[in-house]
Amino acid sequence: MQTVDLQEMGLRGVNAALHAQSDDTNQTAWTIENAKGAHAIACGLDAPIEVTVKGSTGYYCAGMNQQATVNIHGSAGPGTGENIMSGKIVIEGDASQYLGATGHGGMIVVKGNASSRCGISMKGVNIVVQGNIGHMSAFMGQSGNLVVCGDAGDALGDSCYEARFFVRGSVKSLGADCVKKEMREEHLTLLQGLLDEAGIDADPKDFTRYGSARNLYNFDVDNAAAY
Repeated sequence: MQTVDLQEMGLRGVNAALHAQSDDTNQTAWTIENAKGAHAIACGLDAPIEVTVKGSTGYYCAGMNQQATVNIHGSAGPGTGENIMSGKIVIEGDASQYLGATGHGGMIVVKGNASSRCGISMKGVNIVVQGNIGHMSAFMGQSGNLVVCGDAGDALGDSCYEARFFVRGSVKSLGADCVKKEMREEHLTLLQGLLDEAGIDADPKDFTRYGSARNLYNFDVDNAAAY
């Protein structure tokens, strides 16, 4: 295992060392000590490595992640996992606003709560929150899955497209064009897989599914040539 001290090595030095890893690296396990809320830790990774960050992080930790697994042993600041493409991010504490914004793939797990705009404009990422989420979460969510084991704030899924939302607790209000939907067998199977991957013991039957009523967007595949 490679252990680096952020205060001694500096953010650029730490990120450069992580960026130097390739698909065939044998330095697959890294620990970053003394994070102390620094911004942009472990951004832009693209190798099958596992990075453990000791302490809470600032803005944009693990942004644009590909392949890597990033474990945050603390809470995470705004924009964590923004534009994640693949891999996994696990936050042991709480997550600040716009977690996983525009994420295209991979999984983000929050053991605590997530703040406002969680999963905004999500495009394929799977986000699992063990606690509650704030207002305007999954605004303009295009695809992917948002799983909430607690409660959701105001305007869940406002102006969403084809993203799916599963909430075990209460929803303060639904956003424009977001509606409650039937939980069919395929959704129970999907949700069970997401919970298992996130390491959360919960019964999919306790959740309610929400998604787009498809009244706000008017794309018709027969007219694709016109766009």
